[in-house]
Amino acid sequence: MYARVARWEGAEGEALRRSAEEISSRAASGPPEGVPAKGLLMLVDPDSGRSLAVSLFETMEDLRQGDETLNAMSPGGDDVGRRTSVETYEVAVDIRL
Repeated sequence: MYARVARWEGAEGEALRRSAEEISSRAASGPPEGVPAKGLLMLVDPDSGRSLAVSLFETMEDLRQGDETLNAMSPGGDDVGRRTSVETYEVAVDIRL
């Protein structure tokens, strides 16, 4: 399993909450086309305007494809901040209780 971690900064608190709700409501239909993700975790800190989006992929090839597609996407407006970094990791431990 592999993870793509995108960091966002400069958002308005309520815009972060709205964005998270919108993503969550679309989750039932699966990930966006071109993003073969197996999971998504979005962490938000409305007080600081920061967030992290952790996308999980089964293979490195899936991660590469998803990364390319996600890098081409833009958020809905300036109020959700700007992407400041993207990093990729191999998932060494995944414990969900």
